[in-house]
Amino acid sequence: MPIVDFRLRPPARGFLATKIYANAANRDRYTRRLGFEPAASVQQQSMPLLLQEMDAAGITTGVVVGRTTATLGSVPNADVAEIVREHPGRFVGVGSADTTDRHRAAAMIAECRSLGLAMVNLEPGVMDPPRRPDDRRLYPIYAQCEDAGTKLVIMAGGGAGPDITYTAPHCLDRVLADFPKLTIVCSHGGWPWVQEMVSVAFRRPNLFLCPDMYLIDLPGMDDYLRAANSFLAEQILFGTAYPFCPLGPYVERFLRLPIRDAARERILWRNAAELLGLEMSGG
Repeated sequence: MPIVDFRLRPPARGFLATKIYANAANRDRYTRRLGFEPAASVQQQSMPLLLQEMDAAGITTGVVVGRTTATLGSVPNADVAEIVREHPGRFVGVGSADTTDRHRAAAMIAECRSLGLAMVNLEPGVMDPPRRPDDRRLYPIYAQCEDAGTKLVIMAGGGAGPDITYTAPHCLDRVLADFPKLTIVCSHGGWPWVQEMVSVAFRRPNLFLCPDMYLIDLPGMDDYLRAANSFLAEQILFGTAYPFCPLGPYVERFLRLPIRDAARERILWRNAAELLGLEMSGG
């Protein structure tokens, strides 16, 4: 069965200057608190090792999620596109846009389309100034994306803001209600607001949850799993949050979770393939 990793930041190009690589001690602390040891590809900042680890874990496609932030670093959209070009068939690129300036955001979203990037990542809570997802100054950006059919990734969970209110589920709920044709993937799955974010996804079919590093062995896991085994099977995406989680050990843990077979298939690859327009089969 193929696996699509929907949140993977490889050790290449502009990613190496972002906080997740530049501040190795902080990153590795997170990795160990999640019960893992850092991957060799992370420690050596090696793309060849990453590809080997993807093969060993059965990850056929990595979704390279770029970023434009004030506190976590930024990756040029051209760098994301180049990583995809350098490794045909292994990666899908997601660009990013500046949420503090709607004119710059419009230009960056257009750039993403011209580079062939599949989606656009927004991280308003880690900008300067930080904004919550339902800040009305972001609405022109959402309107542009809805009109153009551009799908978004929004980081709304974990440390996605200066305090926990920046990941509060009601913020995304309002956006999804106001833009019902806008598809949004919530990276970090809204953790720790798990019950609340699952309820938002229940009522908003245009929301996908990618719990990634917060899915396994953390409070809220049972609520993700209960939803995955019932009404939310078609709205959850698999992600490792690499480099925070090593690929092989994370996949091994995921495969031990009590998820019914049909839901597991949807989460591991089918939902992502439909969302991204990938031609894949489960054979």
